[in-house]
Amino acid sequence: MTPLLAFEDVAKSFTLHLRDGAVLPVIAGATLAVHSGECVVLGGASGAGKSSLLKMAYGNYRCPQGAVWVRDGARVVNLAAAAPREILALRRTTLSYISQFLRVIPRVGARAVVEAAGIEGGLPLKVARTRAGDLLSRLNLPERLWALPPATFSGGEQQRVNIARGLIAARPILLMDEPTASLDATNRAVVVELIAEKRAAGTAILGIFHDADVREAVATRIVDVSAFRGAMAA
Repeated sequence: MTPLLAFEDVAKSFTLHLRDGAVLPVIAGATLAVHSGECVVLGGASGAGKSSLLKMAYGNYRCPQGAVWVRDGARVVNLAAAAPREILALRRTTLSYISQFLRVIPRVGARAVVEAAGIEGGLPLKVARTRAGDLLSRLNLPERLWALPPATFSGGEQQRVNIARGLIAARPILLMDEPTASLDATNRAVVVELIAEKRAAGTAILGIFHDADVREAVATRIVDVSAFRGAMAA
């Protein structure tokens, strides 16, 4: 079966311009695949390159070596060689990304933020509005806050809006970077349920979860990214 997302011999380094152009290698020889219905969790110590892999999978970081393959319907696209316009198109139809922090247009209400993400993902307005409310309710965000801009919320409340925004549309690939870090136990459990529902629907999930209980609950496989740093030393 063709994976929905695959890294093939990927390497990434950063040039430190404030240190006379010194090159800091982060990852080398990264090869892994994520199939429909899987939740692959990236493990390893801080600085091992977990977030770098996620950002290359979303096109936020350039992939200078190797390939990042994304299945888009009947075709397979190499993000490492894709034009910016093509990457943006894939984000509308295929790739969803939940980061650690919510970044949205100021002064837009929480429900409208989630609703807009659904419309961008192809949902009709009424469906997006209903689904936005359902997700915010499941994530225990009080309805009295729905019309208020998330910038006025606590960190945990903002992250619940962020999660709802990332889950509202049925994109085939879901990338998650520490989505539960700011949540209490009750809402962490809700996110575990939502991830299970996405897996059951066939979504391929690649994520970082430092909370051990969440990680064990959601992971179908754990990949130690530190092994890819070992490839640099070999």
